[in-house]
Amino acid sequence: MPHVVQRLFTEIESQNFRTGCTTLSALMICCAENGLFSLSNAIWTEIINSSFELDIGVVSELMHAYGKANLYDEVYRMLNEAISREFNLCPEIYTVAISCFGKGAQLELMEATIKEMVSRGFKVDSNTGNAFIIYYSSFGSLAEMEIAYGRLKCSRILIEREAIRAMASAYIRERKFFKMGEFLRDVGLGRRNSGNLLWNLLLLSYAANFKMKSLQRTFLGMLEAGFSPDITTFNIRTLAFSRMCMFWDLHLSIEHMRHMNVIPDLVTYGCIVDAYVERRFGRNLGFGLKCMNLDSSPLILTDPIVYEVFGKGDFHSSSEALLELKWKKEWTYSKLVAFYLKKRYRSNQIFWNY
Repeated sequence: MPHVVQRLFTEIESQNFRTGCTTLSALMICCAENGLFSLSNAIWTEIINSSFELDIGVVSELMHAYGKANLYDEVYRMLNEAISREFNLCPEIYTVAISCFGKGAQLELMEATIKEMVSRGFKVDSNTGNAFIIYYSSFGSLAEMEIAYGRLKCSRILIEREAIRAMASAYIRERKFFKMGEFLRDVGLGRRNSGNLLWNLLLLSYAANFKMKSLQRTFLGMLEAGFSPDITTFNIRTLAFSRMCMFWDLHLSIEHMRHMNVIPDLVTYGCIVDAYVERRFGRNLGFGLKCMNLDSSPLILTDPIVYEVFGKGDFHSSSEALLELKWKKEWTYSKLVAFYLKKRYRSNQIFWNY
């Protein structure tokens, strides 16, 4: 109720009551989030010119509220006023401003702010450095992103999982899978703190272009390096085998999953169903699914970045829509497959012996 807040604030001021910083801050955030920027500016000025201590949480909420309204000049003004008043909070305030500019795709302002921060003797920490990479990956060109990554390396800050994923997504969007592979090798495939992420992304870079020999060599290299394949690892391979109609390799991959005690998910089932149905082998689908547990409940465990390359198969998309319906029932893979085949039979008038 921002207009009630505005009326109360005016009444408080007219009665010459003293309001505390907590009250002023709550009023200011409420006004900013509801578009009453003239009033929030007045309260901000009152806080800045008072003896109240600035709260970094309040500053963060305020800057992001202005950022959502695309008032980035105002955010920059607040940054300068805040750091002039609270020197001890400078690193935190700079970090908040960088985050605000980055989320709003204001890369030039973000760049200028981080340069100013460094010029004043404040170090860029790991969180800020990795956020810097994420924002360039999301809103910048590949060249700008790679320059930002180079600067991160020079600063000896370790690139973390989310930044790795963001850069990989940028390469995927531009279909630059060779460069993506080079980047992953540069990060270092032997890193243990990122789990299977680097290996899975490298496998994905080969699977995207159906480089099957390179895909197999990389998978064996992953095993030799001591990494255990997970569901995403296997589904990257099964998706490639399914799209290439490599039924023998598809079944071998499923057997390997059983041997490694990796539970298949909806994507795995979709690889088999789509491969058989799309090639008009519906009568043999029972053979393809014979080693699968069709009575188990559907799960989706695959890393979503895989969909950025392959999309979602027809069976996967159809089943996901059913699982999201309000009238939920106890779905199993068997029921999903039966429903899907029935739908296909109706649309194509093809007999499926399942």
